Amino acid sequence: MQFGRYYEEFEVGAVYKHWPGKTVTEYDDHLFCLLTMNHHPLHLDANYAEETTEFKRNVVVGNYIYSLLLGMSVPDVSGKAIANLEVESLKHTRPTFHGDTIYGETEVLGKTESRSKDDRGVVHVETRGYKQDGTVVCTFRRKVMVPKRSYGEARGGEQPGRPDPQT
Repeated sequence: MQFGRYYEEFEVGAVYKHWPGKTVTEYDDHLFCLLTMNHHPLHLDANYAEETTEFKRNVVVGNYIYSLLLGMSVPDVSGKAIANLEVESLKHTRPTFHGDTIYGETEVLGKTESRSKDDRGVVHVETRGYKQDGTVVCTFRRKVMVPKRSYGEARGGEQPGRPDPQT
């Protein structure tokens, strides 16, 4: 199974549909909020959300959705990355609620060979996350430095650093 891509494998206009999706639970949302010290009642206090917001229920914290989509994209986009260079935009376009299932896809917007090192390049991508009904909830654009095949081959191929079992 492929994990990430080499620079040569990216094609401008290609869309990678990440699989599987993830159903967001209350536990996921609350744990992420607590781990990141985001104690806003919109995410944690059901009574607050019901009494004071237009949604009448807790909204999943947006940075969890972003992180989830970023993770979903790793096998297709950045699994071989040398570096994540930049997130140039991040938009939360609609709310996500407990019980929603998030799916993601990433489109290759452009690619540029490195000017300083001939064994790598930069890939410009946009990732879109959407719910089970197709409603887009999050989009972000980023630039990722990825190796060319020559870089990978010089460092152990498809599974660099993997030891052989000792008998």
